[in-house]
Amino acid sequence: MKTTPLWLCALGALLLQACAAHTPAPSRYFDSSGRPDVLSGGARRIEISTSQGRFNVWTKRVGNNPTVKVLLLHGGPGSTSEYFEAFDSYFPGASIEYYYYDQLGSFRSDQPDDAKLAALLGTEHYVEEVEQVRQALGLNKDNFFLLGHSWGGILALEYALKYQQNLKGLVISNMMASIPAYNEYAKNVLMPRMDPKVLAEVQALEAAKDYTNPRYMELLTPHYYEHHILRMPSAQWPEPVVRSFSHMNPKVYVPMQGPSEMGASGILEKWDRTKDLGSLTVPTLTIGGQHDTMDPKHMEWMAGQVRHGRYLYCPQGSHMSMYDDQRTYFAGLVRFIQDVDAGRF
Repeated sequence: MKTTPLWLCALGALLLQACAAHTPAPSRYFDSSGRPDVLSGGARRIEISTSQGRFNVWTKRVGNNPTVKVLLLHGGPGSTSEYFEAFDSYFPGASIEYYYYDQLGSFRSDQPDDAKLAALLGTEHYVEEVEQVRQALGLNKDNFFLLGHSWGGILALEYALKYQQNLKGLVISNMMASIPAYNEYAKNVLMPRMDPKVLAEVQALEAAKDYTNPRYMELLTPHYYEHHILRMPSAQWPEPVVRSFSHMNPKVYVPMQGPSEMGASGILEKWDRTKDLGSLTVPTLTIGGQHDTMDPKHMEWMAGQVRHGRYLYCPQGSHMSMYDDQRTYFAGLVRFIQDVDAGRF
């Protein structure tokens, strides 16, 4: 019978030790004993201080990993973190600790009155809100990954430009670095792909500012949403997506994004950080889908502008690539997180 050389046994032991250092055993990952949120299954409300007073925002932790903690920033603005529930199928298996978080004004967090909420809308408030959440959760440069999707990508980029010293890794999912560039892409690429008669009717409704007319969404859902937001019949959209969209707060969404579904015209209309990407030194992953509302080539370009960037392309994906190109999305996302954590990036 052959015996294994001692040097090979030693090498195997070292490799197992290295893997164990970055991947908690399943029993450790799911053991919440000693955590202050154990009674509530990881959910907690965090008090934040704002110029309009103190409010509470909702968060929920899943798992335990001392070196990998991902805070999820949802889109909208004014949507919820509910649509991130797809992550439950992938992150626990990779021993990634992650946090759901509903931003102020979103469904499970406080709803300030109209005047106070209006005074807080803008990237400045939300960046400071994320920073207070980070501190409350005990996230730091040795473990803190920030993932922002859509509007959350704007917020993640704004946070990193001010506080990248707190980050271990950054993920900008399905978001360009410029709203004017996004509007140009919608006008010159996406709109011409629509049925001309449908586009003309949609634009007529927009010109009349008749956004609440049921016909508006009757046209957009099959001719735009099912092509560029989530590429499957809307009747088959996953339940967390439907639930999250149903909880959208228009008092946040419309002032920030604007009433049109095919371009931005609100507070964010002139937002552009393309010239600032070179100042990012934190490891950064950008994610784009071939059928996205956002230009996938622009998001590939973004990865080349930051100091340490990587681009994840989802060939079947749209704006919600975590659903319509799920395997590609999560394979690339998990690989990035693990590479950064292991010092391979």
